[in-house]
Formats: sequence, C-alpha cells, structure tokens
Amino acid sequence: MGSPSAASPSAASPQPAQPTARLADIAAQAGVSEATVSRVFNGRAGVSPTTRQSVLAALDVLGYDRPVRLRQRSAGLIGLITPELNNPIFPALAQVIEQVLTRYGYTPLLCTQTPGGSTEDELVDMLVERGVTGIVFVSGLHADTTADMERYARLAGRGVPYVLINGYSERISAPFVSPDDRAAMRMAVQHLVELGHERIGLALGQRRFVPVLRKLEGFTAACRELLGQSDEEIAGRIQHTLFSVEGGHAAAAALLEAGCTAVVCGSDLMAFGVIRAARQHGFHVPGDVSVVGFDDSPLIAFADPPLTTIRQPVEAMGAAAVDALLEEINGNALHRAEFVFQPELVVRGSTGAARPRV
Repeated sequence: MGSPSAASPSAASPQPAQPTARLADIAAQAGVSEATVSRVFNGRAGVSPTTRQSVLAALDVLGYDRPVRLRQRSAGLIGLITPELNNPIFPALAQVIEQVLTRYGYTPLLCTQTPGGSTEDELVDMLVERGVTGIVFVSGLHADTTADMERYARLAGRGVPYVLINGYSERISAPFVSPDDRAAMRMAVQHLVELGHERIGLALGQRRFVPVLRKLEGFTAACRELLGQSDEEIAGRIQHTLFSVEGGHAAAAALLEAGCTAVVCGSDLMAFGVIRAARQHGFHVPGDVSVVGFDDSPLIAFADPPLTTIRQPVEAMGAAAVDALLEEINGNALHRAEFVFQPELVVRGSTGAARPRV
C-alpha cells in the first residue's frame, strides 16, 4: 500500500490501480462467453457451479483479484508435504496441486522437508494441530521400504484423510498416485537400443525406495529382453547413489570406466551430473555418451545439450491426487489402491547413435 507523500503531506499519493479485469480475456481463459462472465460477476442465476468455478479460476490465473462479492471463505486447509525443493520436479508438482486445491476452494499449506529441519512426523503433527482437512504426501516415508508404515494408520485414526504420491505400499490403506517407473525404463532402454547402444548404464538412488526398485525391475527386464543380456551383466552397469547432480557425477565415473556408451538416470539432476562427468573425462554428449534423464522438470529443454528425458505426467498426477483426496474427505473412499500414470519419452539432443569406443 502507498503512504502519504513527503512532498505533499496534505494529500495522499494515488494508489497503484489493480489492472481492470477484461471480460474478453477472462472469457477466453475460462472457455465461456463474456455474457457468462458478466453473470458470474453480478451473481445472477443461470450459471452452473462448474462454470462459475472456471471463471473464478481464470481470474486467479490471469492475476486479477476476485471481486469482494465473489470471495468465499476457504473450504479448509490442505497440507502438502514435499521433500526439499532443490529438485525442480517437486515445486512443479506442488504448483499443480496448489492450483487444483485453490480451484476447489481449499487453502494449500506447503511444508517442505530440508536437511536438519522438521521431520515428516513433526510436520504432520503441526498440520493436525492446525486443523487441516487433509494431507498430500509427495515422495515421503511411504516410499521408503524400511520405514514404519504404522504412522499412516495412526494418522487415519486421528481422522485426517490423506493421499500419497510416488511410492506405493500395500501396508497403507489410502489412495496412491504414481508414474509407471517400469514402463519408463523400458522406453529409455528401447530408445537407446534403437540408436545402436548395447552397453547401457543406470544411475539410481538408494535401493530402499519403491520408485528405485521399480526402475531397477524395468531396466533389467528391458536389457534382458531387448539385448539378451544376463542379470549379472546388467547388474554390473548399475550404480546406486544420491538423486542429485553430485550423485550423477559420482555414478558416471564408474559407468564410463565400465565402457557404457549410454546412461539412463533416475532424475534430471543426476543426468546433469553424468554429462558433467563425461565432459571432464573428455567425452562428448551425445557423440561419445548418450544420457537420458527422468522427470522433464521445468527448464530442462534449455540444458546444454537439451536433455532427452522421461516426462512425468505432473498435471494429471497432481489433479488425480487432489480428486482422490477430496473423495476421501467426502467419505467416498472408493479406490484405496494405486493410480498409475504413463510417462512419455521426450527425445532431445543428449542422445545419439552409438559409436565404438576407441
């Protein structure tokens, strides 16, 4: 807000005006007529709740304040617990979930886990104390096969519905949303095999995580079926490390030494580390080494070279997670299992035809 001008104490400075909401822009964004937008603004009858919500969402997307008469009290708080936001895929997913929650009238409350910060259990306690209506967990302890899953049963016992993204566990009775990690690895391997690669390496996180185990299964099966390789031979070209640039860099050293002409990575950040290590060893990407990432997080297309990667269907997964949570909140727990979404191979400049190592 502006303050009175020092030069003219007797008159207040004019306030910066909020851009006028243009009916045509809002109508185009919402996919409705200008007349419908006008009816929503004026509170007139003849507009369905879905259409009304589309117009309000268009206002939010275009950055306009909602008219006072259209502002509603929040339907409730929804907690969103994510890992650290260093990996761009997590803020991208959080953004989708927050947008969908807002569209339904809920207020999202983002909680990020950082090294040395609050634990998942501490964040859950804080959210429950604040009276949240539900919680979305992204790549949390549910994805760790060594973790105590009873914490989720206790949360259900406290009357808080929840949904979990990335990392299915049959020990938890709740909706799950996941990409098809096995199919993702097959897509990556098949792409590289078609380019003539046979010595394909895999850089992944630690084995205790469900997405890692599924990627391992998919990669091994694809190399076995498409290249006729033994499990022992395949295992010799798999490196477990951290899901980070540094982790990818460390894995690449061993994989390059093993003669790999291509490397599939468990995240885009790991792929960046592999590319950096390859260059430090005097290899060109993709001339000498092809690299495939995983996630297709924002700005990845602008990497050098643009990264071939497996795209997680972030928007579909985020929307499905919110829909499943709202069903739980409304007492319609119809599908307490796993919704699995198909990923997509996005071919860019980091993969090319295999060339024999000199």
